Amino acid sequence: MRQFLTRRPKTATGAAVVEQQPPEPSPAAASAPHKIFPSGIKLLHCPEIAAADIVFVHGLTGDREKTWTARHASEPWPQALLPSELPTARVLTFGYDAYVADWRGMVSQSRIGNHAWNLLTSLTSYREKDDTNERPIIFVCHSLSGLVCEDSRERPEPHLQNIIRCTRGIAFLGTPHHGAGLARWAELLSRSIGVVKQTNADIVAVLRSDFHAIVMARSRERLGLIEICCFFKELPLPGIGVPNHMDMARFAAADDPGFMAVCGELRRWIKQLDGAKGHLDLPALRQHESPPDVLEGSGSSSRFLVPYTSNPDFVGRSGIAIGTAQPRASLYGLGGVRKTQIALAYAYWLQQARPKVSVFWVHASSAERFREAYRWLEGKDRRPWLMIIDNADDTQVFFGRRTEPATADTFSLEGKVGSYLPDCAHGSVLVTTRNKETGSRLAHGKRPIEVRQMDGDESDELLRAKLGDEDLDRDELLVLSARLEYLPLALVQAAAFIQENTTSVGEYLRLLGQSDQQLVDLLSEEFETVGRDSETSRAVTETWILSFEQIQRQSVFAGELLSLMSLFDRQAILSVFLSHYSEQQQDQELRGGVQLTKALGVLKAFSFVTEDRGHGFDMHRLVQLVTRKWLVRKGTIRQFVTRAILTVSHNYPYGNHENRAICGAYLAHVYTVLELEGTGSRDERLARASVLHYAAGYFDYQGQWKDAEEFLVQATNVRRELLGEEHPSTLTSMANLAAVYRDQGRWEEAELLGVQVVETRKRVLGEEHPDTLTSMANLASTYRDQGRWEEAELLGVQVVEARKRVLGEEHPSTLTSMANLATVYADQGRWKEAESLEVQVVETLKRVLGEEHPDTLTSMNNLATTVLGEEHRDTLTSMNNLAFTWHIQGRLGEGLQLMEQCIQLRQRTLGPDHPHTVASSSALRE
Repeated sequence: MRQFLTRRPKTATGAAVVEQQPPEPSPAAASAPHKIFPSGIKLLHCPEIAAADIVFVHGLTGDREKTWTARHASEPWPQALLPSELPTARVLTFGYDAYVADWRGMVSQSRIGNHAWNLLTSLTSYREKDDTNERPIIFVCHSLSGLVCEDSRERPEPHLQNIIRCTRGIAFLGTPHHGAGLARWAELLSRSIGVVKQTNADIVAVLRSDFHAIVMARSRERLGLIEICCFFKELPLPGIGVPNHMDMARFAAADDPGFMAVCGELRRWIKQLDGAKGHLDLPALRQHESPPDVLEGSGSSSRFLVPYTSNPDFVGRSGIAIGTAQPRASLYGLGGVRKTQIALAYAYWLQQARPKVSVFWVHASSAERFREAYRWLEGKDRRPWLMIIDNADDTQVFFGRRTEPATADTFSLEGKVGSYLPDCAHGSVLVTTRNKETGSRLAHGKRPIEVRQMDGDESDELLRAKLGDEDLDRDELLVLSARLEYLPLALVQAAAFIQENTTSVGEYLRLLGQSDQQLVDLLSEEFETVGRDSETSRAVTETWILSFEQIQRQSVFAGELLSLMSLFDRQAILSVFLSHYSEQQQDQELRGGVQLTKALGVLKAFSFVTEDRGHGFDMHRLVQLVTRKWLVRKGTIRQFVTRAILTVSHNYPYGNHENRAICGAYLAHVYTVLELEGTGSRDERLARASVLHYAAGYFDYQGQWKDAEEFLVQATNVRRELLGEEHPSTLTSMANLAAVYRDQGRWEEAELLGVQVVETRKRVLGEEHPDTLTSMANLASTYRDQGRWEEAELLGVQVVEARKRVLGEEHPSTLTSMANLATVYADQGRWKEAESLEVQVVETLKRVLGEEHPDTLTSMNNLATTVLGEEHRDTLTSMNNLAFTWHIQGRLGEGLQLMEQCIQLRQRTLGPDHPHTVASSSALRE
């Protein structure tokens, strides 16, 4: 089975500067025995809409189709297998006279040069016939065809340079690539078809400086990046090695590991071309689809009115080919994702590719600035043009408020500019916006193209370009990118700070890690960069705050939701929180689902929140921090913190078995709001105490008693201060705190507080109030845990009788107190009484709560212990199952404690090597 190793050095294409004539064939080649080879370009697959041309070039002694055809296959795999995997790729194959008569002979530079010349001219002619000569190209080269492909990349002829410029990737199958100096390939060729074995080390060794020197030279000429990927055998080729070498290019099925490896790389490249490295999708805007009358002008020279210079460090979008097939298109995304940079790169690309097309750059930050740049439209110019409308964020500038009546002076007022955007056969409009709604309306309802954050590779490349150091530690750059959430503007800002302050990436990371405030301060630093409006702040914080204010103007309620959401945990912000906040609005028009949906739509349109179906809404951490800074600046953060705490308090349930899932899902928001400082009002402090009390119940259920204690102490203190010591809420927190002390074995503290609660509730609520009976039951458990059986029994009997009378015999609380009393009997060796009571409890719990309820399982375990004894095999099985059930339900502390007890008993009664003992021990380790 084939095995492939891949190497992915990123390189840049380049052009030679010396004019050359097509090379003449060498005498050696002319005298060689002749063999007819299919030559030229052949089409294997053509989709309706193609994003790229994939050109297969066979090796020396190969064939245009046979090289790519597996044994017993009827057609080559690029035709049979590739179209279903890469539906947007046109597949071509190139053939040439690749015969080598004598392995001892030398293949001359001119012979390979001929093939390179034929490849370029054939491909150029083929693409010019159907007007696809601007389409990106990916070459797949087998064996020594890499010589032909690489030599072709050095051709200086202008009409052939287009092929070089359009090349986006080259995949070498078993091909060592060297780069410059074709004479050296003769020696390499003789080794490849001779008796010298090619190992991994041999192939890697040919990646020498000549190739990279050419690459760097081409990079300086800004002709774009080419992806390079080498696939080659892991094992040495035996003997001459031709059969195995040929098999590397012959895949029989889609699940062939070799095909999957090669196809995966091609798919990645196609995705980059289709989507700005996975983020953009512009199929309708490919240059080769552009109408000829739009791209070709006549008459006097065109105009190029762009207020920015070309960005020499543009990264990550070099594979985009935006054309003008559609009259309008829009790029939208979060402020700082480099929408303007993409538009700027396209403008300069269009200037070079179509010099007769005029380009006009229009600032749309306000109606006045738009009018200043719009006067040229009054002319009668019929030449082809492209208008780029940058920062078209305010829907009202273009379309006005939906509720505003039309005015007579439509152009002089904001709100009607959109109606004056030209629609004509010879012009196109490209919009950049942070507002998806604006982008959609300006593009006549067509779906805007979302620009997202960079990926790890793009971020790494951008930082290296800005910092001018190729030796930077990749791990540090990845950490920095992740901390800044791969936001291009934040990365450029960080690089500027590092450069201006002569510091290091590591030191900048240290500063970022000091605090959230330090992070926000660093994101507030001004810096210089290409393509930013001089009247607009370049800092990330100010960029987003402008958008926040725009949202506030567009929808006050949306601005409030953004403010509130920034104070919860940034992930899984629950719809129930937002619905509750909506219902609390005094303005009746803001209540209800419609207004909430509209407000959330505004936030999603600006990319500040994303909806995760079934899990609520997410915010970027940086967006969250900058929103908080905005609230601080406005002086409203404390008010919104109070609202956030009240919202969580209203929606967080008490932690018990029935609510365990909800409590766990909401817990992150509890931690977040409790860390914030609000107004300190009475309502806020009581709400905070309520959150602490309810969350402590969840911790107690989970067996996290230290956390439960910490929260209950805080809740008790606040309630005691604001409500008084005898208030029911205060007493509830005190009672729960006593129970947590008992769970930790702190008997004296538990008893002292328990007695205080019982006495106070008897006086305030009455002796038979349910809360009084609960505190009495808890105190009885404290006595029982200390071995004080008589006191435990006396109090337990009182509770059972009172609950039967007040709540009924089948009430869960009554059954719990009966089960506890049975445990007291068992502790004293009164088995018959214990068994009778436990049987009654088990049967009733099965009927009332169900057989799988934790209380039912606990009672069944207690019954088994009473009837069979603690060390009986069935009792131990019941203990094991109960511990496992508790673990699944999230009661980790209780589950672990019971399992440890079960293991100890099984080791003593069954032995350490018994299968049941081993099973329990394994479960504990897991």
